[in-house]
Amino acid sequence: MDPVTSRRWLRVLAFAAAALCTMVVTMTATARDTVVSAAFYQSVLDEESAYDRLYDQVLVDPKVSAVTRDLLAGLPVPEAVLTSNVKLVLPPETVRELTHEQIDAVVGYLNGDRDSLVLNVDLRPVLTNINDLAQIYFGDLVASVQNRAEPDFDAFSTDLSAALRDVVAGRAPATLPALPLSEEQAATAAERVLSTLPEQDRAALRDDIEVALADGDIATVLATVAPVAVSERTTDATARLRTLAGGNGWNLEKTLEASGNDLTALHRARAYTALGLGIVEIVAAALLVAALVVLWLTTSAAPGRRPMLLGWALAAGGLLTALVAVLVRVVSGGRVISPPGSWPPSLTRLVDDLQRTAVDDMVAAALYTALVPLIAGALLAGFGWALQVRPSLRTAAPYARVVAVGTCAVTLAGVVLVPLVASPSAARRCQGSVRLCDRPYDEVAYLTSHNAMSTTVDRFIGPLQDPAITTQLDDGVRALQLDTYRWEKPDEITARLTESDFSADQRTLIAGAVNKVNPPREGLWLCHAVCRAGAIQLVPELREIGDWMRDHPTDVLTLIVQDAITAEDTAKAFTQAGLSDLVYTPDPDPAEPWPTLGDMIDSGRRLVVFAEQADGPEAWYRNFYRYGMETPFAFRSPDEMSCVPHRGGTGKRLFLLNHFITADGGSRLDAGEVNTREYVLDRVDRCERERGRPVNFIAIDYTTIGDAGAAVDALNARRG
Repeated sequence: MDPVTSRRWLRVLAFAAAALCTMVVTMTATARDTVVSAAFYQSVLDEESAYDRLYDQVLVDPKVSAVTRDLLAGLPVPEAVLTSNVKLVLPPETVRELTHEQIDAVVGYLNGDRDSLVLNVDLRPVLTNINDLAQIYFGDLVASVQNRAEPDFDAFSTDLSAALRDVVAGRAPATLPALPLSEEQAATAAERVLSTLPEQDRAALRDDIEVALADGDIATVLATVAPVAVSERTTDATARLRTLAGGNGWNLEKTLEASGNDLTALHRARAYTALGLGIVEIVAAALLVAALVVLWLTTSAAPGRRPMLLGWALAAGGLLTALVAVLVRVVSGGRVISPPGSWPPSLTRLVDDLQRTAVDDMVAAALYTALVPLIAGALLAGFGWALQVRPSLRTAAPYARVVAVGTCAVTLAGVVLVPLVASPSAARRCQGSVRLCDRPYDEVAYLTSHNAMSTTVDRFIGPLQDPAITTQLDDGVRALQLDTYRWEKPDEITARLTESDFSADQRTLIAGAVNKVNPPREGLWLCHAVCRAGAIQLVPELREIGDWMRDHPTDVLTLIVQDAITAEDTAKAFTQAGLSDLVYTPDPDPAEPWPTLGDMIDSGRRLVVFAEQADGPEAWYRNFYRYGMETPFAFRSPDEMSCVPHRGGTGKRLFLLNHFITADGGSRLDAGEVNTREYVLDRVDRCERERGRPVNFIAIDYTTIGDAGAAVDALNARRG
């Protein structure tokens, strides 16, 4: 073969190699920022609102109900209680964390960091939550039953046994017995109650039951005993969940294989991705440079000829990338797995939408990246063509090499960097939402726990919440109403009880405990009106709140303190709890705009603290009613709920909606009505029209009842 022919063939091979290497660099750069990027998959889930759809569509799909009923059959908690509190059994944060674990497993497998693909969901948190909900349920079952005095201990014991049988059977007893017990009688009654439990569980519960009996707190006795008494039923039902999943862990890969989806495409992809996309990208880029150099050296030196040929090679590579990306989309149809017909329609739609969005986003990223060599190549070819047809431009011919080198360098850099911009990544989240980072603090709605410290789990008399404070935060509460006190002296009890919202029976119970089982204690406390009705230490609880906030760095939290201690004592408690670096200082002028949640999170100052009485002296500790207004709070029935101005007057930037019923204490039954999503939204709409400001704090009793959290989510979504 003569030298001219050899040169021509070498030029053809260099052109083809340049085009192919351009495609490889483009595709590997795209794959690096999509296929093997955990942030990409997380962004797809957010783009399709997957977590919201799980609760709002999949778990309420009629096609799921048959399976759900079979799995839940035998649990001591009624199906309606589980399904209405599904976010307690399966919290959104737990779902997100478990999903991210599976994403990390897939990405690790594709990257070659893991030898095998194991998609395993740990069911233990869910099973634990079911047991916890059982405790709350039994507490609810007996909470509203009024005490009835018994004439003697034998009658008391008989009625206590009958009440326990009712609760274990899932029925609320008509009444609960009441009788002041001596220590000996309390011990005897405790033995009778414990005899109904499995022997291995008695020792752990003995002290709690004896103390509750000595306090006359029969409701707590039953709520403590009932879940253990029905543990065999709970064990049988949760065993069905374990059987379905194959143990405490649910292997999703085996489930998919059983449905005919063996993830073959994923395993095939790993054969390439596990080699290291970065290495392939570097080698392809080096070969591209070499091919372009050969193409330049084997091409005629005629004006414009070399840059034009290099431009066409780059453009051909970009065009080839675009064709491959479109072909992948057409052939795959936007699917990697095919949901079987046995899946409920809502789950099939969700999986199909996620697959389609993922494939479309990958194709879009590839097309955007392909534009870089296509446009750069077209410009370089155009430059060469101009040198050929315009003799007046040939004075620029000596610079053709500089232009060609510069264009190729920019093309390589663009191909590497464009996927970072073109491919979606996990969106920034504030307050758990991608929508709220740019929203001012005073335009956001917050689920607010009224008397957050008064909980069933902390053994308060007449509790207004069930879970502990940090559990409330886990469940979506983002504002806490807390009451700070010093332990009352005996002569202060009568006055405090008279002013409290306790029922007559509760007041009698508390008064009887004075200096007997609840002597005064030093220090600062979180109490509900009277510390003898229940108390938790202020500083340790604040420290736990701070730990929670540090574990959740993208959340803003508000405390509204009903302060019966001095502002100086409050400031000292916050310092001792280590919260000084978290507290946010509002503008001294309440009329000034608030920053966005994103700005507060970026600053690290994301704990807003208001007082009902104090105003300073610390700059971060401001009086709520200078900045905010509220509705009345002493509603005795849902029909009484109004939007009329109360403390704080009108026209303030912050708006507190007191949304709970107080009728001789909190009302669980009314909470079931007023805490529904529709009821909350209707009242918010009415009050916003009447008061001319968006509602910020929706304060409710019993945050685990109803779905006020969904109402808050809906408000924040539509305000965007």
